[in-house]
Amino acid sequence: MGTLKRGLMAGLKTTWTLSKIIFPITLLIVVLQYTPVLPWVISLISPFMGLIGLSGEAAIPLVLGNALNLYAAIAGILSLELTVKEVFILATMLSFSHNIFIETGVALRVGVKLWVVLVVRFGLAIFSAVIINLVWQGGGEVAKYGVATATTQVPDGWGEIVLLGLQKATFGVLQLAIIVIPLMIIIQFLKDRHYLQKFSEKVAPFTKVIGVQPNASLTLVAGLVMGLAYGAGVMIQAVQEDGVSKKDATLAFIFLVACHAVIEDTLIFVPLGIPILPLFLIRITTAFVLTIIIAYVWRRSEQLKQKEVMTS
Repeated sequence: MGTLKRGLMAGLKTTWTLSKIIFPITLLIVVLQYTPVLPWVISLISPFMGLIGLSGEAAIPLVLGNALNLYAAIAGILSLELTVKEVFILATMLSFSHNIFIETGVALRVGVKLWVVLVVRFGLAIFSAVIINLVWQGGGEVAKYGVATATTQVPDGWGEIVLLGLQKATFGVLQLAIIVIPLMIIIQFLKDRHYLQKFSEKVAPFTKVIGVQPNASLTLVAGLVMGLAYGAGVMIQAVQEDGVSKKDATLAFIFLVACHAVIEDTLIFVPLGIPILPLFLIRITTAFVLTIIIAYVWRRSEQLKQKEVMTS
């Protein structure tokens, strides 16, 4: 009974912490969607789209995906006539960089620096788009979107806009609670039964490869399966209670920026008619390579500083 109570309290605490990020940001973005602000941002970005192999109108799903989520981005894609190559570039970019406001807020709660989040996410998105555009010479045919259709709900007046924003923000928090509270109870059970220690030992070789300590393994698994926003509850608790260092939290987050919610965020693009296996391989390979490089550079920097201290 003590385990259930502690897990429930941890789940409620985490839900409250994350809801303070998710609710206001969701409400704000939904309202901005029906003002001149988002169209202005789209018009500002459009001239630069050709540099990454996209037409100007492709800025619409790109902005929607970053401001809102992947579902909003896909709704935007479905409303446009784009080539297979353009859709694949958009899918890859949005895999690295989406839901930027909420997930950046979550990263800051974990202790990751703002500039790290923005540089990694936008850097990976732009770099991947440039590479795909240069390497892939095909994909010029118009994309066929299968059975998926875009659904749009156009509110009438400020009252309905605000109401829609409140509904989406509330639904986002409820969705979070439904996932986080049971998860925290399960984690508390695993902790009390010492299963997490055994789990960390099993995953240790994997975490060692990317330069992260074994006590951050649960953070990685949560992010891989559930994503940054929903996995954040586990991340925050790990940093606060399990002794996960800021360095390991940052490295884990960098890995998860490139590859999180691998099942949902990959399968969600199936209705767009693009090859999803290459998309998955791009994400997982980028995650390993980028994190290993950063961990190596970080470790070398620490060693050099130690030598300087010892010689001085």
